[in-house]
Amino acid sequence: MENEVIEFDIGLGGGGDDSVAIIDDEEMTDDSPTAAMVGTSSGSLFFDTSSYVPQRDLDLEPFEGMEFESEEAAKGFYNSYARRVGFSTRVSSSRRSRKDGAIIQRSFVCAKEGFRNLNEKRTKDREIKRPRTVTRVGCKASMSVKIQDSGKWIVSTFVKEHNHELVPPDQVHCLRSHRQISGPAKTLIDTLQAAGMGPRRIMSALIKEYGGISKVGFTEVDCRNYMRNNRQRSLEGDIQLLLDYLRQMQSENPSFFYAVQGDEEHSTGNLFWADTKARSNYTHFGDTVTFDTTYRSNRYRLPFAPFTGINHHGQPVLFGCAFLINESESSFVWLFNTWVSAMSGHPPVSITTDHDTVIQSAITQVFPDTRHRFCKWHIFKKCQEKLSHVFLQYPNFEADFHKSVNLTDSVDEFESCWLSLLDKYDLNDHDWLQAIYTSRKQWVPVYLRDTFFAEMSITQRSDSMNSYFDGYINASTTLNQFIKLYEKALESRNEKEVKADYDTMNSLPLLRTPSPMEKQASELYTRKIFMRFQEELIGTLSLMASKINDNTDVTSYQVSKFGEDNKSYTVNFNVLEMKATCSCCMFEFSGLLCRHILAVFRVTNVLTLPSRYILKRWTINAKSSVILEERVNDVVSGYLESHTVRYNTLRHEAFKFVEEGAESVETYNVAMLALEEASRKVAMSAKNEGMVLMVNGRFREDSRSNGTVTKMDTSNHCEDNLSEDEMDRKIEELNQEVESGKRRCEVYRSNLLSVLKDIEDHKQQLSLKVQIIKYSMKDCL
Repeated sequence: MENEVIEFDIGLGGGGDDSVAIIDDEEMTDDSPTAAMVGTSSGSLFFDTSSYVPQRDLDLEPFEGMEFESEEAAKGFYNSYARRVGFSTRVSSSRRSRKDGAIIQRSFVCAKEGFRNLNEKRTKDREIKRPRTVTRVGCKASMSVKIQDSGKWIVSTFVKEHNHELVPPDQVHCLRSHRQISGPAKTLIDTLQAAGMGPRRIMSALIKEYGGISKVGFTEVDCRNYMRNNRQRSLEGDIQLLLDYLRQMQSENPSFFYAVQGDEEHSTGNLFWADTKARSNYTHFGDTVTFDTTYRSNRYRLPFAPFTGINHHGQPVLFGCAFLINESESSFVWLFNTWVSAMSGHPPVSITTDHDTVIQSAITQVFPDTRHRFCKWHIFKKCQEKLSHVFLQYPNFEADFHKSVNLTDSVDEFESCWLSLLDKYDLNDHDWLQAIYTSRKQWVPVYLRDTFFAEMSITQRSDSMNSYFDGYINASTTLNQFIKLYEKALESRNEKEVKADYDTMNSLPLLRTPSPMEKQASELYTRKIFMRFQEELIGTLSLMASKINDNTDVTSYQVSKFGEDNKSYTVNFNVLEMKATCSCCMFEFSGLLCRHILAVFRVTNVLTLPSRYILKRWTINAKSSVILEERVNDVVSGYLESHTVRYNTLRHEAFKFVEEGAESVETYNVAMLALEEASRKVAMSAKNEGMVLMVNGRFREDSRSNGTVTKMDTSNHCEDNLSEDEMDRKIEELNQEVESGKRRCEVYRSNLLSVLKDIEDHKQQLSLKVQIIKYSMKDCL
């Protein structure tokens, strides 16, 4: 071997694994500087780092006296030897010179050398939730090198024997010091990641390309970590583009809001922004909000989280957006505080999020009075993952699960169905089901129906939360692309709202009944909301409402389908206050009256919707700036409603009178005399109500609601001497004049509000026409 150059393979360059837990000693990798070992005339061997040429046939073992050109060359040789033999290496101890502190001796050991120290400070005082597997077993295999006066490094000791099994060649790529991603592999990963493929699919492609997992040279964990680092570098590079965009938007419109967590100039923290329309939308539709984090955890890779709601057409609207690079609890607290300050400091009535304990804790801190709900769609989706074996084994499980959650009408019924479900499919000990059962009050409908969530039905299967940007953002979207797609999504949503406004304002819905209530609703609600209300109104035709309690001012009714008395709902109706509640709680949950209350209204002759049950957020004028608009609605339906109240009140009292009067002959005779007297007085009042008197040459009919006749003296002067009766009469007349003046003011006020309403409607129509012209011009261009 004298003066002979021996070439060998110590592996190609690459990166390590970011996910493996850090150990005290340095782990060796095959990407050390390349070197060749050269023989000298003295018979010793050393590495020459300038003449390495890969060769696969070298089968050389370390020995004492072997020389290397550098410490790195020795490290590379020992790691290459370990790869051939089947163990992983790491750098252990070292000695430094007392003169200059330079390293003069280094030991390379088997990765299983020594034992884990269970009493170290980092583990002694805290509980370890996921302890790592014990890998150190006290192996003595090692190689030590020390520097010579010549500057070369010589092997001082070499221990070959191991006290554990060595790894076969087809598993060597799993050892930490031999896991590496080569340059060509990185290029392929970058290409496939840009195309939207995940780590698992990319590894499948690499295995097929290289002809086996052992030839790939790294694991799926390495691939995943490399891709994660790629995304992080991409985010750090592109985040400045987004910041520049937000600054530009604010310079163009001072109402545009954005905030950065931390230092804006050097920020890699969270971002939030809301444009003018988003902030305006919140003032009209901010009663219920969805915070959607599924873009970062589902099929999307962007850490993107929009705040959305529902407008008066039942369409999603945007309340602001966030980029969540840091997802700690404090970051969510910052985000929610920032968002609510941008929304004028008014928290929503309810908020829906993914099932996440960190988000839940942040919401509890920032929105203590807001009802927090977990997205039911997401829980159902997670159920398919956690219970996939049950879905495969029992085809009926999904239907039973859906029934127990969505089709139960009371808490007791849900609890009973849930226990039956667990017993039927032997799932009483399933950890995930126990976890979601513990939080049932935040996602099961029967616990949430008393809170407004703007959903049209309690039992409907809710769709995915991430619907606003669907079709615009996908797995391959970069931040640079995101800005354009974000603007495109906003434009598309705005166009759909304009189209819905146009359809509502310029076409009449088909009325299916002669009911004044249906006609009233068609003039108040937007088209989609009216059609939903119409479904409930038509649904009353198959319902029967039976009185079950009439002992107080509140009358209770049992409402059920004809022939289905076992499935009934209870409606409590206060006729004096025109207030009704139903056990299904649809109005509280969705803001629309259910068919059960409408059925009671039908049998009690309530012909129009009371104003308390017309939510402005569902009406055509949801965005109107006219205040006290409910009074205008009262003018439209005032007569019918007040007549209904009077009719139901009299009938309610009359029924009580009849029941008491029929108890005996004596009470019957007294009741008949009282009825005759009452009938005479009512006839006289009705006759007087129709009298018309002349005042200053003009005729005036007194209001029906007063029930008396106003008498006015046609002379301009009163008698000097008036009797006491005449003075009382005069005072009464003046009081009636005051009341008449008040009524005229109320009429003028109502007329003024009607004019304002017409102006607002005209303004909306003009705005709609402008929007349509703008979109038409854009299409032409």
